[in-house]
Amino acid sequence: MDIGSVRAIISGGVSGLGLAVARRFTGAGGSVALLDINEDKAKPALDELGKRAVFVEADVSSEASVQAAVETATEVLGGLNVAVSCAGILGAGRVLGREAPMPLALFATTIQVNLVGTFNLAKTAAAVMQHNQPNADGERGVIINTASVAAYEGQIGQAAYSASKGGVVGMTLPMARELTRFGIRVMTIAPGVFHTPMVDGMPQEIQDALGASVPFPQRLGKPSEFADLAAHIVENSYFNGTTLRLDGAIRMQAK
Repeated sequence: MDIGSVRAIISGGVSGLGLAVARRFTGAGGSVALLDINEDKAKPALDELGKRAVFVEADVSSEASVQAAVETATEVLGGLNVAVSCAGILGAGRVLGREAPMPLALFATTIQVNLVGTFNLAKTAAAVMQHNQPNADGERGVIINTASVAAYEGQIGQAAYSASKGGVVGMTLPMARELTRFGIRVMTIAPGVFHTPMVDGMPQEIQDALGASVPFPQRLGKPSEFADLAAHIVENSYFNGTTLRLDGAIRMQAK
């Protein structure tokens, strides 16, 4: 699929990795709908991206909210052929904390946002994409999910987060297999440690230590590198049904 023809909905689109993807798509001539709960960050993002971007407020954990958002995005963009899930929360906490075991609500909320929210956007977008006119390969749409290297090497305190991201990895292949008959590809990116608003808010010495833990290149990942991979997945129709690690060869230690 040519990036210039992209009509994408991007969850978590007003900041971090999602905003980087929006920059990449709009910069190549595509149009995007930024799906997010952070309305306060929408104006700066839209001011930067220009007329090729719109904001749609939505909660990925709500079926009705995402359904309404996808309908709005499809109407405003004049179609929908790409969906990128970047919305997520950390859900950090030990199973047995100092005061008490992890509240079940924390674990459930992390799963609801990161895993259920990703599925929610994917299935809702696919329901629209199935009606698109196919290209020469028979392709009607592309779904890109975001996991994490924590899906493979979760650290102490990441039980909830790792479970949620492991679920995203696990559903990638079966979803791709099911959607082949509609010409919809499904891929997942598992990023390592990237510059995001959360990481950039950490003290510089901690950022430096995180960067030094990456084998090569010895630095944090750039959101633009994540966006470049997302763009390549869209452009290369032979990518389907797998998870790509984008991590500088990092393998997370226990803590």
